Amino acid sequence: MQLSRAQFEELALAELDTLYRMARRLTHDANRTDDLVQETYARALRSRDGFSLENFGIKPWLLRIMYNLHVSRSDRERRQPAAMAEETLQSSATYSELDNLPIDPAGFQAMDEQLVKALEQLPEDYRTVMLLWAVEELSYKEIAIALDVPIGTVMSRLHRARQRLSKELRPFALKQGIIRE
Repeated sequence: MQLSRAQFEELALAELDTLYRMARRLTHDANRTDDLVQETYARALRSRDGFSLENFGIKPWLLRIMYNLHVSRSDRERRQPAAMAEETLQSSATYSELDNLPIDPAGFQAMDEQLVKALEQLPEDYRTVMLLWAVEELSYKEIAIALDVPIGTVMSRLHRARQRLSKELRPFALKQGIIRE
């Protein structure tokens, strides 16, 4: 079903919050998030004639555009030499002091930090599938469409992501008495 420009824009803009959440998780930077979302919409508008409304709507299609843009940019940036700001170099000596702040391990803050740390250690492919499934609540089929991979790949990446998260969070769960050996 071919959509008019107004219908297309209405559907696309309805996914703005989802795209911002996912972009923020992918980039970890507010400016890069804005750029990624803006470029996603620009590409979507340029390609709208090639979009046909399918069973899953526009969300997986927009997420695929965003993910492909992110991967392309990440690859390009990875090949560039890294530069550090002078303030960063000067503040790195005091950063280690922040590691010694007392945090109540029984609180949600400690679990959140452990979970974020465990998620960040996942390979990007696993992390993306996990976030699309757990946070954005996409089905396996929608994730497969968004990432342009077979559904079996989605299932195996999600399984491996869960295994790695379980392994990474096990010491915390044991310490908190959530599980026993």
